[in-house]
Amino acid sequence: MNVLSPFFNLFEPVFAWFQRRLGLSRLGWLFVGPNLILFGIFTFVPIAINFVYATTGGVKLLPFERPFTGAENFRTLFQCGDYLDLSTCNRDIFWRAILNTLEFSLLQVSLMLVFSVLTAVVLNRKILGRGFWRGVFFYPVLLSPVVVALLWKWMLQSQGVLNAGLAAAGLSPVNWLSDAGWAFFWTIFVSIWAHMGFYTLILLAGLQAIPRDIYEAAEMDHASPWRTLTRITLPLLMPNLVVVLVLAAIRAVQIFDEVFVLTGGGPGSATTFIVQFIYQTGFAEQIHLYGLAAAASLALAAFLVVLTLLQLRLGRANERAGKEG
Repeated sequence: MNVLSPFFNLFEPVFAWFQRRLGLSRLGWLFVGPNLILFGIFTFVPIAINFVYATTGGVKLLPFERPFTGAENFRTLFQCGDYLDLSTCNRDIFWRAILNTLEFSLLQVSLMLVFSVLTAVVLNRKILGRGFWRGVFFYPVLLSPVVVALLWKWMLQSQGVLNAGLAAAGLSPVNWLSDAGWAFFWTIFVSIWAHMGFYTLILLAGLQAIPRDIYEAAEMDHASPWRTLTRITLPLLMPNLVVVLVLAAIRAVQIFDEVFVLTGGGPGSATTFIVQFIYQTGFAEQIHLYGLAAAASLALAAFLVVLTLLQLRLGRANERAGKEG
């Protein structure tokens, strides 16, 4: 007998009374109610407040002290004389952040997908120390993004480890984080290094779910490794690839912490992305433009909703294709 049974029996009359009053079908709301209340306070209420800030102006913090401006914040963000010339936009840094985010997302997600697939395929083979190497590739996921950024900043700064190695080899040091091209490259590299293990784990789970007899049949037919990869592995891994693609895209669009610590958005605006624009506009600049920051965050939220719906649609399409196949 459980030693805690007498303690829980004390509450039996209380729950019996609630059951009689609410009925068995509604009794579950008694247990999930507190969680729903907390979820509403910390999720839905901030969303509603964000809409209030996006449709009001001024620099006041309290919502009731801010005048209603309608869609003025959105017009300020999106109005340009010539969309091919960012200097004609009211907020050219906003568009620069969007272009940087799109470029970063396309490159980072593409490379992340390729490296994750290759790593998962290798780690799925019977290699020496397979469990050790799986842990090595997953370990960066466990680190805080700030720790990751500080670690790489220590290596990439002008007097860092990487330049010390170049000096020891008789080569000239490189301004890894002061040159726009190199800074953008390292933001992509560090992001892939930090998060690739998570997506590799998803793909590795998909690879292990593929029946071995399919590969044995391909081996008996003398199929080449490339043909096996393209005709068997990748098609059967497609549901996992879709999940990785959408999750990586959502994370890439929301990139902030690693880049903020690593480059601070510089040099200039070379590594300024949309989330950093929101942070700087609402909190870091001398004049806090909460309305513009809220409007930009709603634009970002709309884009993320589109990505989520795309994931659901692709997932359902793959599920139907799998059933038909």
